[in-house]
Amino acid sequence: MFQKAGVAGSQLLFLLTDTQITVDRFLVPINDLLSAGWIPELFAADELDALLSKVRAEAKANGCPDTPEQLFQFFLDKVRKNLHLGLCFSPVGDAFRFRARKFPGVISCTNLDWFHEWPREALTDVAQRFLADVELLVEGRDEDELHEAIAAHMSEVHLSIADANEEFRRTERRNNYTTPTSFLELISFYKLLLGQKRGRITEQIGRLEVGLQTMAGTTTQVGELTKRLEVKMVDVRKEREKTDALIAVVGRESEAADVEARAAAAQQAEATQLTNEANAEKAKAEEELSEAVPAMRAAEAAVDCLDVRAIQELKGMG
Repeated sequence: MFQKAGVAGSQLLFLLTDTQITVDRFLVPINDLLSAGWIPELFAADELDALLSKVRAEAKANGCPDTPEQLFQFFLDKVRKNLHLGLCFSPVGDAFRFRARKFPGVISCTNLDWFHEWPREALTDVAQRFLADVELLVEGRDEDELHEAIAAHMSEVHLSIADANEEFRRTERRNNYTTPTSFLELISFYKLLLGQKRGRITEQIGRLEVGLQTMAGTTTQVGELTKRLEVKMVDVRKEREKTDALIAVVGRESEAADVEARAAAAQQAEATQLTNEANAEKAKAEEELSEAVPAMRAAEAAVDCLDVRAIQELKGMG
């Protein structure tokens, strides 16, 4: 830019916004340019000599002496005339105050152009322009009418915040700035939120469609199962009739079995009585046997003295 403005004489504007200043070191050459119109060590010595040689003929034509100091001053005057610097700084936050204190050229060597609040018409027009690509489909409402209504509402919200900032400044003696960037962020946030809501609704619609398809398939399956159930119910009725007939047969056989069971119970009672009587006879016999056992054992003891000779002798007696 120095070469174009100081040599070629081109009219240039160097525009720098505060969002482009990532570190404050960027403002060191800017402060030098604002304060002195020159940035030290911007060119090497041989490069600067080449620039001065390019403007020598023009400097002589304008009555400038052919000395390095005068040529450099002529070159610098052309740069100051043709090169302009525009700084776009926001008053929001502490960065602007700190930079103005550290780099005084930002304030003392510039003309301040304060951009005031946008009027309602400008806010509405900007909002309509940014909302033009947003599709708004509401049954019974015109899309352009919706765009106008939303833009008017956004303007009202932004202006109401400006009124609240003024009230805050009067009561708290502090400034709270609302810049046009805030309004643009409001529009961007609305479009982002609208897209998220629409995406969520679309997702819900998809889920409902899947649910409806599932319900339709289930209804079809239920109809088929109902038909199969009707066929099965016919078989069940037939099996129930067979079961009822079998239950009747079993009932009759159960009655006959009950009669036989009663007869068997009577016979069992009679057999029990006979068994009890036999047991009584057995006990009586065992009692009599126990009385006869001593006599039998005495008889056995009495005949223990007999032998064959004695028996033969007995046989010989008359």
